[in-house]
Order: sequence, then C-alpha cells, then structure tokens
Amino acid sequence: MPAFWSKLRTMLSMIKFEHTLFALPFAFLGAILAADGLPGWRQLVWITVAMVGARSAAMTFNRIVDRDIDAANPRTANRELASGKLSVNFAWVFLYVSIGVFLLAAYSLNWLTFALAPIALIFVLGYSYAKRFTAFAHIFLGIALAISPSAAWIAVRGNLMDEVPILLSLFVLIWTAGFDVLYACQDYEFDRTAGLRSIPAKFGIKNALWMARLFHLQAFIVLLILWLATGHAWASLAGVVAVGALFVYQHALIRPNDLSRMNAAFFTTNAFVSVILLAAFGSALFLAKAY
Repeated sequence: MPAFWSKLRTMLSMIKFEHTLFALPFAFLGAILAADGLPGWRQLVWITVAMVGARSAAMTFNRIVDRDIDAANPRTANRELASGKLSVNFAWVFLYVSIGVFLLAAYSLNWLTFALAPIALIFVLGYSYAKRFTAFAHIFLGIALAISPSAAWIAVRGNLMDEVPILLSLFVLIWTAGFDVLYACQDYEFDRTAGLRSIPAKFGIKNALWMARLFHLQAFIVLLILWLATGHAWASLAGVVAVGALFVYQHALIRPNDLSRMNAAFFTTNAFVSVILLAAFGSALFLAKAY
C-alpha cells in the first residue's frame, strides 16, 4: 500500500495536478453566469469532479503518448514516464480511472452533458497528437480548455442557447493558444530537429512572439465583448483591465533572444487570469443582485 500511494503522488506530480487551477475557475464562472448566482451544491461538486477527471485524463494521456519525445528532449527528459520513475502500465490505469470519473460526473449532471462527454474526450485527449500534424496545434489545446465554461453552462441550464458561454469559451481558446505559443518557444530547436510542428518551429521565435501577442490582443477584444454582453458592471470591467495588464506584463518579460523568464511569464501570470475573471465577473453579478 505505501508503494501505491508513492506512485499516486508521483502521478499527481507528473500531471501537475495543481495546475487544474488554470481551467477550474472558468468552469465555475460558466456555472455562476448560467445560474445567475450560485448553482446548487450538487452541480458545483459534479462540475468540479468532471473538471478534475477530464484534466487528469488529458495530462496523463499526453505524457503517455509523448514519453519517447519527452525522453529525447533535454528540457523534459526528467519527466516521470520518460525517465522511468513511473510505469506506463500505472499511467494507463490512472487514465482509465480518470475517464471513468469524468463520465460518471457528466452522467450525474444531466443528459446533455453525458451525451456530449465523448466529444469532449476526443478533444481533450486528441490534442496530444496535434503537434505531429500541424503548426497550429496550440489552437487544439485552446479548444480542449475552452470546453470547460460552456460545459459548465450546459451542466446548469441543460442547453447552450446564449452568447455568454460562447464568448467565454472563445476567450479561453484564444488566450490558451497565445500562452502555448510562448511556451513552445522553449522547444524551438528540438521541435525543428524532431520534426514536430509548432508556430515557433515553423515561423521562428521572433515571429512566434508577435503571433502570441496577436492572439492575446484578440483575446482581450473578446473579453471586452463578453463584458458588454454580461451587463457592463464596473466590477467586471476592473477584471478585464487587470487581465489586459497581465497580458502586457507577460509579453514584456520575454524577448526573442532571452527566454529565461518564461516560467514567470507562463505560470505566474496565467495562473492569475482565470482567478481574476472569476472574482471580477462573479462579484459583479452578486453586487448587481444585492442592489
């Protein structure tokens, strides 16, 4: 039994379980906006379980299918499967359990979430292969993460007949694609040598940085449209402005000839985006209802 818990801890480290915070606040925000307030506790619990299951499955599958690539890349050679710290068989079992947890949560929400769950799985698992076929693999990752707010909206309302979740998901898609382009700049040389496809590998780091800026400019525009669609509250506008400032700060940290501050640009700034928007739009909604 101690060996099992040790493997489980290694597995959670491998999939960077704590980074579930990147997407979970967007699911909560989608649920809050759909409910026009706090959803029921049962819905929140199952939305959380679904998010954890889906992300765990996606990250585990990514590490399984990329283990040979990771082993050949000096930056990722120490990852758990690539280095042999964790067995592939254990990873497969964890993957199946994660998929089962996700499907159970989808079934427990409503019939539409369960019916759409296999389609969601195709995207969250399938993006792992995208870099083998297209330089725009970053967009596939964006789609995988963008599912969460619309899925949470469906979990609460049972439909997607509104522009708000679509705009929120579109923001997540473009924002994710932008920061993934930045992250891929670290593997520019390796991707070109290994025949993997990414925007930096195809267009060069300098051009990739400009494309990432364009993605984030578009994401900010979508966020402004979302603010207009949700009622023009000043509290939510403060969140929009804060996210815009984070975008500017993030891109100021990185230069084509200096990627040394990538971790600060990628992890530190992006970890705040979803939390800021949840706090800003959520508080705006509750303040509006209070007054």
